[in-house]
Amino acid sequence: MKSALKVSHVGSGLMALAAAVIMAVRPIADLDDKGHIMLGGMIIALCIWIFKPFKLTYAIGGLVLALFGLLIRLDATVIFSGFTQTALWTLVPAFFFGYTLQKTGLGRRIAMAVIKVCRPTYLSLIFAWVPIGVILSILTPATTVRVAIMLPIAVQCCALFNLQKGSKGNSLILLTAFAMALIPGSGWMTGVVWGPFTQGQMANAGIDVSFGDWLGVLLVPVIIATVLLVVGGLLFLKPEEKLSKEAIESVQKQILEKMGRKEIITAAILMVVFGLSLTTSFHGLSTAIICIAAMLCFFVFGVLETKDFNAAANWNLVVFIAMAFSLGPIFKATGISDWLSGIVVPALAPIAGNPWLFVFTVTAFMFLWSMVDVAMFLPTISIMAPILPRIQETYQISPLVWIAIFILAGNAFFLAYQNMWAVMSRSIAEDRTWTNKHQSIYGLIYFAVCLLALLVAIPMWISAGLFG
Repeated sequence: MKSALKVSHVGSGLMALAAAVIMAVRPIADLDDKGHIMLGGMIIALCIWIFKPFKLTYAIGGLVLALFGLLIRLDATVIFSGFTQTALWTLVPAFFFGYTLQKTGLGRRIAMAVIKVCRPTYLSLIFAWVPIGVILSILTPATTVRVAIMLPIAVQCCALFNLQKGSKGNSLILLTAFAMALIPGSGWMTGVVWGPFTQGQMANAGIDVSFGDWLGVLLVPVIIATVLLVVGGLLFLKPEEKLSKEAIESVQKQILEKMGRKEIITAAILMVVFGLSLTTSFHGLSTAIICIAAMLCFFVFGVLETKDFNAAANWNLVVFIAMAFSLGPIFKATGISDWLSGIVVPALAPIAGNPWLFVFTVTAFMFLWSMVDVAMFLPTISIMAPILPRIQETYQISPLVWIAIFILAGNAFFLAYQNMWAVMSRSIAEDRTWTNKHQSIYGLIYFAVCLLALLVAIPMWISAGLFG
């Protein structure tokens, strides 16, 4: 903990110093005074998002960004453009979906129902988390909610099975539950918070990304990575303890109450949302319209009450995401996008001509970069999105390829601090949590299986014309 604090302090200090130098010295020839000040403000915002100095929240970083924009007299419609993005109003209902799953008990019912029908083996118990993660991802893109539902059940299973704390068996069950709450939903745009966020950032850059586009580039590699991760976990974290027959029977005897009216309504509404999201090309309704209508239905049918409005949405995260959406227009208005393009686009020249070399090199870099950008990878996506059209124009590499790389790398969890949902999972598990060593092993397995998944994905992307 002390070393983590030192890293945070050093990182915050260095970023603050860099921001001060840029604003005072103004060393970049391609940026005017406004561009230098805004770049300094962005670095300070990134500092808050990544290192959280003085325990400042994500929203505070967003407000710092807004303050600098106002100081240089940018138009308010540019500074706060993120709040008008339809993608943001897809995300807000997502928080209500997750809250409703928790409030009604539907999420826990689904998870326990799957666990109860498992065969009494590690293999079946580990693979049980896959359908749980998939079903919950269909019902809500809120990974935080899925973790909040699945981890307590995983902890309960470890306790009932009398698994020793810190053992491979204990870590394997918890890590698998965490990973299945996180990874399977990445295969479709409404399965993760990155979906509507990335769609909004791409729209800012003039790139249209549909539900089908996302499905086409990510579903297959995510399926492969998910299955291989579960298998790899069993191979490299093979449990040494046996499951006792009594413990298995005690889990299977857990009684589930009869499904109530609110649970039935919730399940029906969320299944309709997923179905309509899959068929937008037929009915023409946007994802935002579908999600907002579903959120209103929760209130109309009495599943949620007025008092739930403030409790359901994470407004701190909403402000952060809205201001992150605004990064693209702010960069464009201040010339930062053109300056960054002048750096990034030429740097890709040595690898851009070979799809295999390009994808594997950029993916490896992004996995390493995920150890720095711990703010759910959203700042990285925000900064890169405005540059992607220039990259496409220069090298004929579709932005869809970048989306796939961003999402796969954004899920990385090599280190204890790296992934906010891993941190949340450890907090839920408390003294029964996995060890740092086991997390690093599992994180490296995830990196390896992503590379294996790309062996299948790259030929698909080439045949789909994503490389010129």
